[in-house]
Amino acid sequence: MSESEGRGSFAVRVSRPGERWRVELLAADAADELPALERSLGEPGADGWPPPFVLVVDSRLYFVVLRHGPGGMVRALISDATMLEWVLAAEVVERYGIGVDTEGAFDDDESGWPGGDLDIFADDGLPADELRLIVTADDLWADEMVTRIAARLGFADEMSAAVAT
Repeated sequence: MSESEGRGSFAVRVSRPGERWRVELLAADAADELPALERSLGEPGADGWPPPFVLVVDSRLYFVVLRHGPGGMVRALISDATMLEWVLAAEVVERYGIGVDTEGAFDDDESGWPGGDLDIFADDGLPADELRLIVTADDLWADEMVTRIAARLGFADEMSAAVAT
């Protein structure tokens, strides 16, 4: 059981203003409001490079990452782009033009497919090919995927502390 598993859903803002990661739990309703999540990113370039990101785990079924990219455009990743019955997932897929192949979207064990920018953590040292292995793992829930990403990038302890509060 992962440390974040105790919370069904959560949203955090993750930044690295210096050498250490900083993880802030967002308001309880932030996981339901895409505009609130986008505002939580702050102004493009205000926090240096790499830019902060917002990470949302929704009911252990999927997670979403939002982050400013070059030119201030928001980059998005969703761990399962087929979760369109969930409001946040549908909004992210629509707003950021994430393609969803609903025809044959599930493999034999009914795992969904990631969508969006798999290079979203490349500047932090997690390239797309390694991230793909995490988000396509059939034996992991979304919160477990996020825990692996946090461990790989080095902010697992900060996230656990923020989510536990």
